[in-house]
This record gives sequence, structure tokens and C-alpha cells, in this order.
Amino acid sequence: MNRAALEHIVRAAAAVADERDIVVIGSQSVLGQFPTAPDALLVSIEADVYPRHAPQKSDLIDGAIGELSMFHQAFGYYAHGVDDRTATLPAGWAERLVRLENENTAGATGWCLDVHDLAAAKLVAGRDKDLTFLRVLLKELMVDVPTLQERITTLPVPTERLVGLRDLLEHLVSTVSRPWTYNGS
Repeated sequence: MNRAALEHIVRAAAAVADERDIVVIGSQSVLGQFPTAPDALLVSIEADVYPRHAPQKSDLIDGAIGELSMFHQAFGYYAHGVDDRTATLPAGWAERLVRLENENTAGATGWCLDVHDLAAAKLVAGRDKDLTFLRVLLKELMVDVPTLQERITTLPVPTERLVGLRDLLEHLVSTVSRPWTYNGS
């Protein structure tokens, strides 16, 4: 997916749900902050979205422009209607959303996760594809490790899990070739 496709999904989701503000919480939310993100981050053909002020309308989005819909068949990408509990996110994430609004969104506004909040959510999810995504963010210097470390400490997970997530981040950083030294704290 590219930025134009995400803008199209925001526009279409807003029309379907009759809601102006659409939150994008999945991997493609990276396009809010990085319109020309590396191809390795844009392999998904779906955008996880929900109406910001009416998450219950995400079923409408899923039905109209979701997987296997005519929209999906016509454009090769689709919206996955989710809700505000789909991802485990750091405290304060909603205040850091990145605004995506231009002529291509036709008056609708996409609200994309800040890249550090997205990275923290990917770390919690922990699937192979999530860790691969996180490695690319690290390698391409798209996240600041100390900021990500701080965000991890505010995740709503048990303390033991936080320790495991910090260790996993430390491991990921050690496997990525970067021109900086990892803080480790």
C-alpha cells in the first residue's frame, strides 16, 4: 500500500461510516508520518481503521470496503474495520496521533499512530511480521530507541511482560546494524 491508497481508504471509510475522523492503527499508519516509507513497510494490502468518535461503525467499513469486497477487488487493497481496543498501545497515544488530511481525503481526516506508538504495539503483538516491521523501523532510523523505551514503560501490560518487551527490544536493536550505540536502560 502507498500513501495515495491509504488516503483513498480514509476517504472511503469516512463516507461509508458517515464520520469525518478515521483512526488508522495498523502498520500502514506509518504512512501518516512517513509518506514515502520504505517498501519493506508497505507490504500490507489492508489498513486497520475505525471511526474515531464512533468505533462501533467499524463493521460498516468492514462490510463495504473490507476484504473480498468489491472495493478490494477493484483496487487491490482494503480496509479492515477494527476498534479502539484492537492494539495494545502506550498511555497517551491518542494525543500523539498524526493528522492525515489533504485534497485526496476529501474533507475526511485520517488519524495515524505516531511511529513510536506503532512500534510499541508491534513489539507487544510480537508476531514474526511485527518484529520484521520493527527491525525495518530501527534499521531505517525511523524510531528513536530511548523514546520507544519510554513508551514501552507506559504499556498497559503486567510488569513481567514489560521486562520481556524491554529485553526483546534490546535483542532487536542488537541484531540491526545502525550507526549509534544502544542505551540499554
